[in-house]
Amino acid sequence: MLRILIIEDDVEASAYLAKGLKELGHVADQAGDGEVGLEMALASAYDVLIVDRMLPKRDGLSVIEELRKAENQTAVLILSALGQVDDRVTGLKAGGDDYLPKPYAFTELLARVEALARRPKVGGDIETSYQIGDLSLDRLAHSCRRGETDIPLQPREFRLLEYLMQHAGQVVTRTMLLENVWEYHFDPQTNVIDVHISRLRGKIDKDFDKPLLHTIRGAGYSIRDTTD
Repeated sequence: MLRILIIEDDVEASAYLAKGLKELGHVADQAGDGEVGLEMALASAYDVLIVDRMLPKRDGLSVIEELRKAENQTAVLILSALGQVDDRVTGLKAGGDDYLPKPYAFTELLARVEALARRPKVGGDIETSYQIGDLSLDRLAHSCRRGETDIPLQPREFRLLEYLMQHAGQVVTRTMLLENVWEYHFDPQTNVIDVHISRLRGKIDKDFDKPLLHTIRGAGYSIRDTTD
């Protein structure tokens, strides 16, 4: 469950987002202008803020700048009808963590919110190794082993496996992989993910007793030890 604050003056859009997030089990508070939104963001602990750029009383970028001045590092997803590159750069420089132009699909917004929530907190401990069943990944040594077998991985394969293991047991969507492994904020309409998943599966699963990397049809992928 995530605690999310939606700062959006479009009542219908805000209600739609809140309804969708709540149906998924998240807490979704709402603020209709920048001043109220800033007060709520400073007064409570949220996992992610969804901030519209064009707000009454105090615009979205001003809200974010004030939060950062107050050393509030809550992840911020900016929503805006202004979607040009310069607009996105301005939003990110103001302290936003991600920028989603309007109109947008709820599924993409959700994937971005969940990705932001999973980022290591500023000043927090960052894991350097991961273990799923008999599969281990060491970020510092840049090595991978399954049981007693060393598994050589190409840089992109390593980053892909690292991301999957960071979210072990969870469904990782294609959008999440494109944004966090390839750093694409659009769908290149290629089979790049399928190719790399296939190569990775061939290395970590093919010659072993049970698979760890699973395809979740219509949703994405998940790495998990089914004996857990």
